[in-house]
Amino acid sequence: MSYEQDPESKKIALVTGSSRGIGREIALRLADEVDGVAVHYRSCRQVALKVVKKIRAQGRISHAFAADLTKRGQARRLIRRVEMKFGRLDILVNNFGPILVKPWEEFKAAEWEFLFRSNLESALGCIKAALPGMRARRWGRIINIGYHRVEQLVAFSTITPYAVAKTGLLILTRSVAASEFKSGITVNMVSPGIIKGGILPAGSKIAEESLGTKMDVAEAVAFLASEKARHITGTNLIVAGTWKL
Repeated sequence: MSYEQDPESKKIALVTGSSRGIGREIALRLADEVDGVAVHYRSCRQVALKVVKKIRAQGRISHAFAADLTKRGQARRLIRRVEMKFGRLDILVNNFGPILVKPWEEFKAAEWEFLFRSNLESALGCIKAALPGMRARRWGRIINIGYHRVEQLVAFSTITPYAVAKTGLLILTRSVAASEFKSGITVNMVSPGIIKGGILPAGSKIAEESLGTKMDVAEAVAFLASEKARHITGTNLIVAGTWKL
C-alpha cells in the first residue's frame, strides 16, 4: 500500500548499524513488513547504499543516514533526520554496538567510554528522541540488541566494558518498557549467541550446527516488531540455541 493511499497505515523502521552484519539482515527482513527502512551507517556509505538498493528492489522506500553514535548529540540528530525524511518513525532497532576483546586490565579509560557510548548511550539517545512521535501516534516498537549472556552476572574477563554496557542496556530496556506500555509502545531486547561469520571465543571448537545465523536474529526482531507481539514488552529474547544454556 502506498503512502498516498493511506498515510496512517505506513510503518517506518530505523536500524542502527545496518550497513553490514546482523543489522543489515534485520533491515532487509523488516523491509518485508514495513513501508520504509532507514539504513544507518557510521562511515561506510557505499556499503550502506547497497543495502538501500536491495530494500528499494523489494518495493520499499529506503534512505541511508550517516551518524557517529559514539558522539553525544548524534543520536538525536539521526532520529530527527529520519523523521524529516520519512515523516515518522515507528520501529527503532538499536543494533549499533561494537565490541573489543582483550584482558580487562588492559582496557584504557577511553575504550571504556567508547564502548559505553556506542552500546548504551547511543541507544538511550535514540530512544529518548524517538519516543515523542511514538507516543503521539500511540504505537511504537523499540528493540535493543544485546548478547546471549547479558543476564548472567558472572565474570567476563575479556569483554568487561562491553558486558557491563549491554547489561545496562537490558536494565534500560525494561525501565522504558515499564513506563511506555500504556502509550502503546513495546520495548524488548534480542540477544544473539554465537553467529556464523561473527566473533568466536578464543580457542573454542564449536560444531557448525551449534552456530546461529543472522537471519535467526532478524526473524526474532521482526516478530517483536509485529502486531503479534503487541502484548510482549520488557523481555529478553535469547537467540542462541543451547550455547551456554
